[in-house]
Amino acid sequence: MPVAVGPYGQQQPVCVDRIKMGFMMGFAVGMAAGAMFGTFSCLRVGMRGRELMGGVGKTMMQSGGTFGTFMSIGMGIRC
Repeated sequence: MPVAVGPYGQQQPVCVDRIKMGFMMGFAVGMAAGAMFGTFSCLRVGMRGRELMGGVGKTMMQSGGTFGTFMSIGMGIRC
């Protein structure tokens, strides 16, 4: 399949690049959401200090990975 060329000579990203970009965007959004929800839930339980940081970090990584995975699947379906 020929690669489409943009107006200034640059090439369009291939499917693997789009999937990686989708994962990175989803991971960033998931990390932000995980920071908000993780902070709220950890404070509600009564965590403080190092335990709070560990709980929030774990929640951020989990939500970032989950949302990033689904965004990369969506980008893969699109291309």
